[in-house]
Amino acid sequence: SALSDPFLSYSAALGGLAGPLHGLANQEVLRFILGMQKELGDSPSDEQIVQYIWKTLNSGQVIPGYGHAVLRKPDPRFAALREFGNKHPETANDPVFRMVDSLFTVAPGVLTEHGKTKNPFPNVDAASGSLLYHYGLTQFPYYTGAFPYSEERRRLDELTFSFFARAVTFGTSRAIGALSQYVWDRALGLPI
Repeated sequence: SALSDPFLSYSAALGGLAGPLHGLANQEVLRFILGMQKELGDSPSDEQIVQYIWKTLNSGQVIPGYGHAVLRKPDPRFAALREFGNKHPETANDPVFRMVDSLFTVAPGVLTEHGKTKNPFPNVDAASGSLLYHYGLTQFPYYTGAFPYSEERRRLDELTFSFFARAVTFGTSRAIGALSQYVWDRALGLPI
């Protein structure tokens, strides 16, 4: 409504979303997963994971990547990332991603039993950090920018497309309008 430059708005959005309150979650999940891996090894049993979760909860901490402010069911973005990771052998065999997948199988049950969470299901951050880590983005400070960039880039693409589509539609409608007027003028014998 302010007719602002969309690219300036985009850079402001990146700056706002890259802050620690929004972008830090996948870093916290990855720190949790790497800590669990360090303590339990690359292939812990479900029982070991359950004990690790209870130890974390009993120390007054939360399980990062679980719960959502709005959703009360599994986050579809988590499901998509998990499906992607399991579909590709290089990620499916990655010990960090396997740990995320194993955590998903037991954490909701433990969190439900714990009783202090409204949503015991994983959110998008539960899987995104492990995939970034697998594909070589191992410096945590860059994680906060990766999420908003992907979100805002899509929106900017839509905005750019809609602008040009509107311009083409407007131009086409003007041309067709003038053409139809010309046809009627000629049909009625009116001067041009």
